[in-house]
Formats: sequence, C-alpha cells, structure tokens
Amino acid sequence: MSPFLCVIFLLCLSTLATATKFDQVYEWDELDYEWPAEANRTKSLIDGTFKPEEMSPLYMAVFGSRLFLSLGSYNGIPVSLVTVPTSSTSTKNPKLTPFPSWDLHDYGKEGDCNKIEVAAGLQVDSIGRLWVLDSGSSECKAKLWIIDLINNDHTKLIHQFVFRNWMHDLVLDETADGTFAYISRWGESHIVVFNLKRKRSWMVYTPPKIQVISIAISPNLEEPRKLYLGKWISEEVYSISAATLRSGLTRRVKPKLIGKWKTTDPYRMLIDNQGTMYSAFVFSNNTQSWNTSQPFQAQLFHEDEAAGLDSLFPFTIALDQNESIWLTVEHERSQKPRYRLLKVAVGEKSNDVLPGLPYSHLN
Repeated sequence: MSPFLCVIFLLCLSTLATATKFDQVYEWDELDYEWPAEANRTKSLIDGTFKPEEMSPLYMAVFGSRLFLSLGSYNGIPVSLVTVPTSSTSTKNPKLTPFPSWDLHDYGKEGDCNKIEVAAGLQVDSIGRLWVLDSGSSECKAKLWIIDLINNDHTKLIHQFVFRNWMHDLVLDETADGTFAYISRWGESHIVVFNLKRKRSWMVYTPPKIQVISIAISPNLEEPRKLYLGKWISEEVYSISAATLRSGLTRRVKPKLIGKWKTTDPYRMLIDNQGTMYSAFVFSNNTQSWNTSQPFQAQLFHEDEAAGLDSLFPFTIALDQNESIWLTVEHERSQKPRYRLLKVAVGEKSNDVLPGLPYSHLN
C-alpha cells in the first residue's frame, strides 16, 4: 500500500472511532435512590443493606419519557429496578425512583416470592408493556413480570419458572400467534422459551460447548426471524431460527457459527430495525457493531478510555421507539463522574457514517 493510501486508511479508521456523537443526558458521581424519608436511607447505610458504591446499571429499557434500569444484584442493593425521566432540568446526580414502587420490592423482606427480588433483563413490547426478568433467590424461583406502562403501571407476576437464579437477558418475538420471550441464563447451554398466550415455558438445549450469555433477535419485519447468541467466555456469535424455538417441538438445536467479535464475552447484544447489531463486552472500554445484512465484520461503535478497567459490565445499551440509542458508561472508581448516560439520535450512528469499514486498532 502506498504511503498516501495508508494515511487515508488510517484517517478513515480514526474517523470511524470518533464518528458517533453522543449527547450527555445525565452524570452521576454516585447513584442513589429517591427514599421515602432520609431516616430510611440513614438506617440502611448503618445496617449495610444500602451500599451506594455497589450500585451499577446492568440492563436498560426506554419507553416514552421514562428510562428503566436494572441494578447489580449484590449485597447492599435494596431495590434492583428503578426509573429516571429521559430528560430533566438537572442533569447531575438525578435520584433513582424504585419502580413500580418501594412496596413491590423485597426491601427488608428477603425471600418474599411475591415481590421483585433481583431484576435482570428488560424489554418493552409494541403495546407498551415492560417485561422484567427476576432471578429470584435461594428461597424463590425465577420469575417473569409484565408492567403495563400505559395502564397506570399495572404490575402482574406473569410466570414462575422451575429454576432459580442466573437470569440474564431476554428478547421478544411478537407473532400472529402471540408473543414469545427467548431468555438467556448466565453461561447455560440452553435457551428458555416462554409462550405468553399459553403461560408456558420450556428449555431448548444447545450443544454443551455453546454456553450462552447474550441474546438478540432480528427485526420484526424480517422473516424468518433469526435469534443470535453470544457465547460465554468467547468471541463467537451463533444464529438459529426463531420459528424453530417458538414451535415447541424442538428441544435441541445446533446454532450456526456466523462470526467473531474482536473482544470476548459479549454480555449485551441488541439489533435495531435496520438490522445493525450492537454489543457490549465484559471488562472492555468499547462497544462494537455489525450490519447483519452483510458478512460478519465488527466495527467500533463507541469507545471510552476510562471505562472497562475495573468494571465487569461497563456499558448498558438500549433502543427507544424512535430507534435512538441510549448508553450508560461506568468509569473507573477514581474517575468523576462515575457514571454517564448518553444518547445518540437516529442517523448519527458511526456505522451510518462509514458503513462496512472494520476497525483494527485492537488487533
């Protein structure tokens, strides 16, 4: 390659790495709740049931003027599902409001199986219902909640699974025959399928070597729909037919290897309506993207030098109804602000600026 072409290529890579222009919505030096009273907060700090340094966003969903977060399931996290408005006159250290209320969480009542115990993956369906995975506890089985965001946040415990713990993420498949949820559990060699119409769930097993962590689904307008699986402790990405899962007739599948990310452990994947997949990785300071209509080729989507060094899950990604991308970033503990909430509007994404150009600076 001539020196001139080499310079042009490097400039293109640099442009790609910085092309995504996010707007900052909020920043936090420390996460905190909107408490019923200051006395509740003080007591929880003293007895150790509230440890603000342990709070970290792991999952996110957006609907209308509200953003929902699931927080890390560690000791010192009294409420794991919270909400904040998508905009506010104050952008620094906004308080997190327990959702749908303090009373529906097991704060101070551990082992109450009729409460939200450990919120995990979140998704909003086309009619404004928030689906919430709940890992349960040593005393309660894992659960699935549906909260009607249009109907006064009416909350219903829709299903209890046969297992406990290790719930990770879910995607929704809305069909003429009803809505199906496909659920991944941390490092398990199976996918959990839930049929809302029949209130029934079952497991579909993958080969033992394919331990699933992340999960994504192709756009609703695309048929046949594909389910994408990120492999635990691996860069590998696989795909299977969603129709195979929803039929309920198949209990074992052999996903097809379609490519590899540039980084291991893609703990969060999602796909927008144009078919672009976005992924975040364990202990990584970048997120990547891939146009699923093309052969697998990872691109850099967003990078933050201060992220990923001492955080297991440094990024959380979500799409809203307008296909804008929302991103939380967790910085090193020594950095201020510790957390940032960012947003990029449709048409301002890096892969729209330079489509198909891979990045190589991590090689």
